[in-house]
Amino acid sequence: MIMNFFKFFLLLAVPLLLEANTLSGEALAKRLHLSAGTKAVIQWERVFKSERKKRKYKIETLSPSEQDILKEYLISHAIDSDKPTVAGE
Repeated sequence: MIMNFFKFFLLLAVPLLLEANTLSGEALAKRLHLSAGTKAVIQWERVFKSERKKRKYKIETLSPSEQDILKEYLISHAIDSDKPTVAGE
């Protein structure tokens, strides 16, 4: 009985703890002083394809999973996206 409770707790708690330690795309962008609304989708895609541009924006300092989160955020809020962010926010 106690083992089943423990397994159930782990199944619920571990994903929540992992999510709590992961920064959101918006938080990562703010940390790097990037605004999604300063570029179009294709421009952000180019940034993430170029190691030189990733160094310029300090994106290479992030883990691969954080880079994916940041890329998704920047592209989904680019100036020409469905949910653009105003530059300077």
